[in-house]
Amino acid sequence: MRIEPLTAEGFAPFGEVLAVPDAPGRAVFERALLSTRPEARPSLSLSLKEPAGGPLAVQVMERHAFSSQSFVPLGPARFLALVAPHAADGTPDMARARAFLAGPGQGITYGADVWHHPLVVFDAPARFAVFMWRDGTAGDEEFVDVAPFTLECP
Repeated sequence: MRIEPLTAEGFAPFGEVLAVPDAPGRAVFERALLSTRPEARPSLSLSLKEPAGGPLAVQVMERHAFSSQSFVPLGPARFLALVAPHAADGTPDMARARAFLAGPGQGITYGADVWHHPLVVFDAPARFAVFMWRDGTAGDEEFVDVAPFTLECP
């Protein structure tokens, strides 16, 4: 699998690319705050991730079936967005997975029910604001094991 640059068009089946406008003004991202559970509450967390070293051993994918999940870097960061569509049985279809490299100035929103790999950063430790919806049940997040493979990181 090759890692492709993160673009709005390429990432569209899985969510939205978050970027500050190039000119003065505001960009609005309505899908960044999606929940399909009326009892869920908005959740903001702050995360510090250490950079990955060497090839990435992919073994697990996750999803948030009822909530979008947004990652907004709090400084320049390069990070991986590894996503997969659903297979017929509802698990991640890793044969059709795609990997995107987000660069400085980009954030992402994974759509609700989108399979994705946990956040991986490159180069240096990176801080993120993470937005999603939670109700404290098992429906908040699901992790599944996938057939292990290695992804060469940039």
